[in-house]
Amino acid sequence: MAVQGKKPRLKAGAFRRFASLVLVTVIGVLLLIVLLGTNSVSSFVSRNLNESYYTNLEPLHNISAIMARLNLPKQSELSLQLEKLNQLPPRNLDLYPKLADDHITIVLYVHNRPQYLKVVVDSLSKVVGISETLLVVSHDGYFKQMNKIVESIKFCQVKQIFAPYSPHVFYSKGFPGVSPADCKEKDNASEKGCIGNPDQYGNHRSPKIVSLKHHWWWMMNMVWDGMKETKGHSGHILFIEEDHFIFPNAYLNLKVLADLKPVKCPDCYAANLAPSDVNSRGENWNSLIAERMGNVGYSFNRTVWEKIHRKAKEFCFFDDYNWDITMWATVYPSFGGPVYSLRGPRTSAVHFGKCGLHQGHGEKEKKSGCIDNGAMNIVAEETDKAVNVNKEWEVRVYENQPGYQAGFKGWGGWGDERDRELCMKFAEMYH
Repeated sequence: MAVQGKKPRLKAGAFRRFASLVLVTVIGVLLLIVLLGTNSVSSFVSRNLNESYYTNLEPLHNISAIMARLNLPKQSELSLQLEKLNQLPPRNLDLYPKLADDHITIVLYVHNRPQYLKVVVDSLSKVVGISETLLVVSHDGYFKQMNKIVESIKFCQVKQIFAPYSPHVFYSKGFPGVSPADCKEKDNASEKGCIGNPDQYGNHRSPKIVSLKHHWWWMMNMVWDGMKETKGHSGHILFIEEDHFIFPNAYLNLKVLADLKPVKCPDCYAANLAPSDVNSRGENWNSLIAERMGNVGYSFNRTVWEKIHRKAKEFCFFDDYNWDITMWATVYPSFGGPVYSLRGPRTSAVHFGKCGLHQGHGEKEKKSGCIDNGAMNIVAEETDKAVNVNKEWEVRVYENQPGYQAGFKGWGGWGDERDRELCMKFAEMYH
């Protein structure tokens, strides 16, 4: 009987040990999932910082001093890691050790639409002269697949920068991300006891939406005044987005337009690769065109940037979450005269796709590519492979163009005082 009495106790003990082992294993797996999610960027940063040609890296800015001076939001671990990543020099220096003296830096700003980015990168790889310049890729947050695509680029020098105060970096850790205390949609702050200021239409901030304007403004300040590679650059810088297909002659055409601008159109502020009407492929006239600055393949120099930077308050306090509409509706009009951009009569860049800026990465969209049916049918004809801008052409000016008239108050989405203050701090960050 004594021997028989031990068997249940042995079985019970074995069961408890087994249960404990299962519990520990489950907890371990859960912790591993969390750590993988939160440390993916950390390991990415560490891997890059340990590469041999980064060993003598010297930070361009004292990040702690900047944070203290401007009273910036407390950074998440991810935000701090991205700040470090922004200090890294360009990749591919071994392949392209020297930039052309007259190069035009290209800035590609991206969000999280990998299907689009693949198309743009492929088009850039075929651009004539691309190997002589620097491609800066500005990320709105950190997304593994987007980063992987950029890391695969081998056709020129590439520098990546990551918006450290993107709402996508903070997630649910508070402003500029979200927090439980934030007002939502049309909440009444006094009744709900929540935080935030509504826009002119009574809607509270959406971090996903305000990130558009934050990213663009931070990127401009970073590229012109915060990056070692470009802070002394006085010439043109070209800005493109992840849904802009670039033709092979784009870079060569832009260099010609930048040279012609002060001669042919001294009142022009910029040079554009595409018409301001995104649905137009150009007039095919034998003349240059001066019209309002478009948002596809636009470029300007430091003189224009400094003029824009002086209008930080107008930019940061206009109640519209779109950076381009803010520029058209309040910043450019404040210059005191028409703001023209010079371009050729045939487009060298095309806006494609019909997905929104923060779409294109859902399961359904991944399968379809979230690119309209005509996007992949864009064909570069022979005239798109070489310079097709004639230096002898005269300039036709579109004087009375449609646009946002005086009194337009914006589409909203940008009423929270916290967003406006952060926007102003970006303007001071590197000054």
